[in-house]
Amino acid sequence: MAVIATKDTRLVVQGITGREGTFHALRNRAYGTNVVAGVTPGKAGESVEGIPVFDSVADAVAKEGANTSLVIVPPRFAADAILEAADAGVEQIVCVTEGIPAHDMLEVYHYIRPRGIRLLGPNCPGALSPGIANVGIIPAEVFTPGPVGLVSRSGTLTYQIGGELAAQGLGNSTIIGIGGDPVIGTSFIDALDLFEADPDTEFIVMVGEIGGSDEEKAADVIAERITKPVVAYIAGFEAPEGKTMGHAGAIISGSSGTAAAKKAALEAKGVPVGTNPTEAASIVVERLR
Repeated sequence: MAVIATKDTRLVVQGITGREGTFHALRNRAYGTNVVAGVTPGKAGESVEGIPVFDSVADAVAKEGANTSLVIVPPRFAADAILEAADAGVEQIVCVTEGIPAHDMLEVYHYIRPRGIRLLGPNCPGALSPGIANVGIIPAEVFTPGPVGLVSRSGTLTYQIGGELAAQGLGNSTIIGIGGDPVIGTSFIDALDLFEADPDTEFIVMVGEIGGSDEEKAADVIAERITKPVVAYIAGFEAPEGKTMGHAGAIISGSSGTAAAKKAALEAKGVPVGTNPTEAASIVVERLR
C-alpha cells in the first residue's frame, strides 16, 4: 500500500503540451504511473506520444477515468486550473507551479477543502511511492522502496534525505512534498495522518524549515495521536537573523518560526531533531535497526 501516488492513480496532466508538461508527463509514465490523459484548451484530439489530449479536465475524467491531476501551467492560470480539476471530480491535485499569488490560493483552499479534495502544493515536487507511481517532478531514481514515510516542505532536502536513507539500506513508502508557499493544500498534520493510517509506513520523517508555525502544530498532533516513531529535520539553523530567504513561507516573526523554536517544540514532544540531513537519516537507521 502507499498514499497519494498509488497503483490506482489515473493521472491527467494539465499543461501537457508545454515543454515542462510534456517532459514530466512522459517521465512519470516511464516510471510506471498510469498517465491516462493531458489537458490543453484548444488542442483536443492531439496526443503526446500516445497520451490523448483533451480541452478540459471534465473530458479527461469522463473519457479516461482520470482521478488525479498534475498541474504544470503558468502562475496566472494555475489557480483556475486547480478549480477546474476540483469541479471535474478528481480526488487529488498536485500543483508544482511556483509564484501563484497567496490571495488566489486562499480562495482555492477554502473552495476545495470542504469538498474533501486533496491538494499538494502549490510550489511542491509532488508525491512518489517508490516502485509504484510518481506524480510530480521528484527524481525517482534517488529513492528505493521501504518503510519510511517522508513529508517535506523542501524539495531538494527531500531528495537528500531520501538518498541518505537509500545509501544506508532503507527506503521509503511514500515521499510527500507539501510545498513551501504560505498557503498550501496539505499540511504536515494531514500527511502525518495519512502515514499513521498506512500499513506499509513504519517510521515517519518530517522535514521542515524556518517560517510559520506548522512544525510546532505538528508536534502537538504527534504527541496526541501519532503512534509511529517520528524524526525531524529543520532547515535554517544558520539563517541570518531578520533575513527573508528561501520559500515564500519562510517568514519569521520575532522568535516564532525560527529553527531553534521548532526544534524545541518537537523535542518537547519526544521527536528527535537532526542537526543536518545526514544526522536525521542516521537517527532513523539506528531506531529501525
